[in-house]
Amino acid sequence: MGNDEQFVGVTKVRMRDIMKWQAERWLKRKDLSYKVPHTKKTKIHEIYSNREFGTITWIGHVTFLIQLSGLNIVTDPVWASRVGFEKRLSKPGIMLEDMPEIDIVLISHNHYDHLHFNSIYQLKGDPLFLVPKGLKRLFLQKGITNVKEFNWWDCMLHKQLELTFLPTLHWSRRSLLDLNKSLWGGWMVKERSKTIFFVGDSGYHPIFKKIGRSYQIDYALIPIGAYEPEWFMKQQHVTPEEAVQCFQELNASTFIPMHYDAFRLADDTPKEALDRLKKAWNKRKGSKKLMILKLGETLDL
Repeated sequence: MGNDEQFVGVTKVRMRDIMKWQAERWLKRKDLSYKVPHTKKTKIHEIYSNREFGTITWIGHVTFLIQLSGLNIVTDPVWASRVGFEKRLSKPGIMLEDMPEIDIVLISHNHYDHLHFNSIYQLKGDPLFLVPKGLKRLFLQKGITNVKEFNWWDCMLHKQLELTFLPTLHWSRRSLLDLNKSLWGGWMVKERSKTIFFVGDSGYHPIFKKIGRSYQIDYALIPIGAYEPEWFMKQQHVTPEEAVQCFQELNASTFIPMHYDAFRLADDTPKEALDRLKKAWNKRKGSKKLMILKLGETLDL
C-alpha cells in the first residue's frame, strides 16, 4: 500500500520462521500466575454520564474509553474471552454491558486481537467507525455502514476534535489471501487542550521521531507486550525498552502502557513486560510520567 517512501510495515512473514518460533515455544516454561490487577474504584457511574470532563479508562489489552469534548471514543474494542487458541488472562476492567453510548470507534488494524466484530455489534449508540484504508469493505460486508476510511496522515475534524491516522511498523492480515491489503497504524486524538496518541501495534521505527516533531503529545498509549522471541517479533512489536525509547522520541508527557495483560500472543508474560518496563524507565532521566493503569482505572485529564 503506497509507494516505497511512504511504506512502513512488514512485507513478508515466513512460514519457516513461524515454525521455528513454535518449536522454541514448546521448550519454554513460563509462570502465568501473575494477574494484572483490577482497580477497586471503578468509576462506572461517573463515566457513564460524563459528557463534560476529559478521561482515559483502560478496559484491557488495547481497548480504552477516551472521553474528550463531550464524546465517548473507544479504541480497538475487544471484549473477547479468547483470541484463537489463547484464552484471556484477565477480565476486562469494565464489562461491555456497563459501557456508555459510544460516538467514535478507532480501529488500528485488522488483526483479531484488535478487531472483534462480536464486541462491536454490542456497543451502545450509533458510533462512527474510523478505519485504515482497505478495511471499509469488510465493515460493509459485516453490515456496518457508518464507516470512514483513512490513509496514513489523513485527518478529520469532528466537532472539537482533530483525528489523524498515523503510520506504525506493523502489518495486516485476517485470512490467507489478504496480507497487507489494508493499512495499520495509530490514532492521534487532539482537542484544544489535550492530545492523545493511541499507537496500536508497532515495532520500533524512526517514524516516531517524525510524529514527535509534528505533535505536542500529552498522553501516549504504547504497547509493551508480545515481544518474545525478539528475533521474530522485532518487526511488529516493541520490547518494553523500545517502548520507552518510542515514548522519548514522541516527546510526550505521560506514558500509559498497554497490550500486555490479556492475551498471550507471544512468549513473554505480563509480569516480565512490566518488570522490564519499570527497569528501563528507571534508567531514563527527566520529568515525564509513567502511568501504569489498573484494569478499569480512570485517569482524569
